[in-house]
Amino acid sequence: MAFGRTLGQFRAGFAAFSSLTALAIAGTAAAQTAPPDEAASDVVVTGSRIIRDGFQAPTPLTVMTLEDIQNSSPSNNVADFVNQLPSLAGSTRPANSRLNLSSGQAGINALNLRNLGEMRTLVLLDGRRSVASTINGLVDVNTIPQSLIERVDVVTGGASAAYGSDAVAGVVNFVLNKKFQGLKVAADSGITGRGDGGNYSINVTGGTSFAGGRGHIILNGEVAHADGIFNVDRDWNATGYVRIQDPNWTATSTTPRYLIRTQVGAANSTPGGLITGSSGGVANRLRGIYFGQGGSVNHYQYGALTFPSPGGSSPPTLTQGGDWQVNDSGRRIGLAPRDNRWGVFGRLSYEIAPRVELFFEGSYNRQEVYFNAGPNLSTGITLQANNAFLMNALGAGQLAGINTVTLATTAADLPFRAVDNKREVQRYVIGAEGEFEAFGRKAHWDVYGQYGRADLREQLRNIMNIGRMNNATNAVFAQAGNPGGYAPGTIVCSVNVDTNPANDDRACVPLNRLGIGVANPAAISYVLGNPYRDELIEEKVAGANLALAPFATWAGDVSVSIGGEYREESIRGSVPAQYQPIVSTTGTTNLWSVGNYLPTTGKYNVKEAYLETVVPLGLGLEFNGAVRATDYSTSGYVTTWKAGATWQPIPDIRLRVTRSRDIRAPNLSELYSAGTANTDAVNNPFYDKNDSSKGPARYSYSATVVGNLNLKPEKADTLNIGAVFSPRFLPGFSVSVDYFRIKMKDAIGTLSAQEIINRCFDGRQEYCAAYSVAPPPLSQPGTPYLLFRAQPFNFTSQLVRGIDFDASYRVPIGKGDSFTLRGIATRYIDNIIDQGIPGTVPLNSVGVNGTQTGTPKWIYRVNATYDASLFSITAVGRGVSAGRYDIGGIECQTNCPLSTTQFPTYDNNRVKGTFYVDLNLTAKIAIREPGDGEVFFNITNLFDAGPMLLPETGLAANSTYSDLLGRTFRVGFRVRTR
Repeated sequence: MAFGRTLGQFRAGFAAFSSLTALAIAGTAAAQTAPPDEAASDVVVTGSRIIRDGFQAPTPLTVMTLEDIQNSSPSNNVADFVNQLPSLAGSTRPANSRLNLSSGQAGINALNLRNLGEMRTLVLLDGRRSVASTINGLVDVNTIPQSLIERVDVVTGGASAAYGSDAVAGVVNFVLNKKFQGLKVAADSGITGRGDGGNYSINVTGGTSFAGGRGHIILNGEVAHADGIFNVDRDWNATGYVRIQDPNWTATSTTPRYLIRTQVGAANSTPGGLITGSSGGVANRLRGIYFGQGGSVNHYQYGALTFPSPGGSSPPTLTQGGDWQVNDSGRRIGLAPRDNRWGVFGRLSYEIAPRVELFFEGSYNRQEVYFNAGPNLSTGITLQANNAFLMNALGAGQLAGINTVTLATTAADLPFRAVDNKREVQRYVIGAEGEFEAFGRKAHWDVYGQYGRADLREQLRNIMNIGRMNNATNAVFAQAGNPGGYAPGTIVCSVNVDTNPANDDRACVPLNRLGIGVANPAAISYVLGNPYRDELIEEKVAGANLALAPFATWAGDVSVSIGGEYREESIRGSVPAQYQPIVSTTGTTNLWSVGNYLPTTGKYNVKEAYLETVVPLGLGLEFNGAVRATDYSTSGYVTTWKAGATWQPIPDIRLRVTRSRDIRAPNLSELYSAGTANTDAVNNPFYDKNDSSKGPARYSYSATVVGNLNLKPEKADTLNIGAVFSPRFLPGFSVSVDYFRIKMKDAIGTLSAQEIINRCFDGRQEYCAAYSVAPPPLSQPGTPYLLFRAQPFNFTSQLVRGIDFDASYRVPIGKGDSFTLRGIATRYIDNIIDQGIPGTVPLNSVGVNGTQTGTPKWIYRVNATYDASLFSITAVGRGVSAGRYDIGGIECQTNCPLSTTQFPTYDNNRVKGTFYVDLNLTAKIAIREPGDGEVFFNITNLFDAGPMLLPETGLAANSTYSDLLGRTFRVGFRVRTR
């Protein structure tokens, strides 16, 4: 689309906005002109392109200063501090991204305002975009120079008209100190109270002026390391706190379907392998035999409460009591990643003429993340009765009449699956900015060009090659005269001694999967591999902005900001052929248990122009409005706008309201994803313990998600209404209360495999067509393997509502000392996603603590700081409220309603909240002059409070809103010379 046409559409969209501002500026020609020292404000990001502080901005704004960060940050990463703000919920962090095996997100820190999704939060650096660190557009906060951050502005409201696409939930802007002078060195080291999770960071920053103050240069370098924690050895993960289905429950029961119990363990696999079924003779005669150290043979003891019952046609999945602790896979996953990152940042500026400055910024960041993503567990392994390892373990007597044995294992002999992601992120900006006199007032302008690139290596390690694992597992005794020429009685891979020479693989080494400490290392090397994908994301931006005060009303200057931007986003990738799935018209065949990468290639560009104004109307009333024209090469043209006002009837009270239309355009992944495969398991809603034809209780599956070029931008209508109270009778005190409502339509969504099969169960045939049963060898008799295929579509709507509270009080004490108390909290009211599926009721995820995507009703943070000349003490209390486990769960004891997939019944559907206390002590010391040195000691989770426990196998905690590590300590110093 030609840019001229875009401007024509911009003028059409601007008409409505003009009608709002016309009344505001009518008659200003006769108004007095303000003197030059009452000039228009500088351009910064405060929820508006016009400067305002947090309590004066028309859009709610939280400002966190350098002192706030230093006195409260729980780690050497600023993202951990920002994510404590109640307006952020559901952010991606290393703790909760550990199982994002194929998405490339493991190990990043991405911010999520309002739990609308990280893709709907715009992250800026000094008011400009930064290149994404993932294919779906997430900016990793790790790439921002930590020690140069001067403050963090969090705009909690729609800001697309001012800053462009993605600012649906708001903006997080990291503001750097661009005129730093002197030398600053900071270092710290930390460890948990259990003696693990060691970490350290070192930052060095230098800045100086030259050429008589016309030039300025800043250089910064930082290194950070975290050891990682590769096993969950915390007591809270060893209680067997699990949801179990009542084995006596039927579709007509009036008692709860699901029971919450302790001492419950997975009964469908063991570290050395468990026989879950056998065919031939008496069916399942060998079920319950498991193999221990050195291949010892044991008999699994089921508890009193086991589902399904041990005598059923399907193997039990959970048991309470008995050998519930035998399966230890929940402890054999990572708690924290090993993280190595370093970065450099430089800025050079030079005043080439009075009030005209050229500048250049460059940064390079490298990060390596290594994480334990859990064991190489497998279910549905079929062993023939003549399997050599099986015969050695059980003997001919026990195998008499047996045809096949089905095995499940958490594979203690195999190394854990690992995420080994590497990222290199570069960003370069060149531009000019300056000031001049216009209409008798100061005006500010800037132009810039920006280039960013992210070189990504998304790699997994120790991943099972499905074909090789089948070859190595199917081991037999070589017979005399075998085609491979092996000595009789030797254990060999069946493919090398069968009658089909075409399937021979001389590299195959037989793998014994029956026991612990029995696997041949050569066989492990044969069956495991390290699939990876390389991707290059590039971002090119050119922009210009102008802020001025062209005239004044009788109430004061009218501030105007105008500008435009051109942006191009692109991605190209490569994957070695041996790591790609085989895609055909009959479906996708995965060669690896996870990974199965496909390269993604595509690009789009966007042209934008905006106008924003602040018009004082008198009597304490001020109007703020903005409009932006946006033209995407892929999804077309859209107009966004904002109209708001503040009213200060008396100096103590300020009222504010903002209404906006915001958008998010589809990202590179949603448009161009060539297919990302993931594997997991789904509950089978058709399951009937008395009817084996309806399948097992759970299916293993593989799902592939591909892009959709027909997507259009998401649209959101946002309303913010608030009030600020700063009483004159209590100097230093301010409190704000803001209500927000965000209504999204045409939101881009993709149904999960569980949602697809549930909709099929509910009778929706189009969802039944979205999956199929895989052919052998993925599917085996009695153990079907499902294949799902999905695309994103603009088919959902979402409503988010809540109230923000922000109160602060600062009081001077004595000579130079002060005490500051600040509390911020958000009461979430609604987060309702409607997928438009007939027969289903959209559910509110607020108050749901049982999933990583749920939103607690209350998120809060309170901090108190005593700041003296020689020391400072800061105490922080933070937490979330209690909630429900299952979003649609109905809690009952008797007379329960019908339990359905959407509204299941529970005997206990409650999850406790969390509350943590942190303490920071800082001593101010003099090295060359008073106050140029600091030594600090930080304790996070002072009272060693536990995480939010969830009744689940594996990691029994909510890793999004919980502290998983327990009490941690950090000590360090900061030294600055001028």
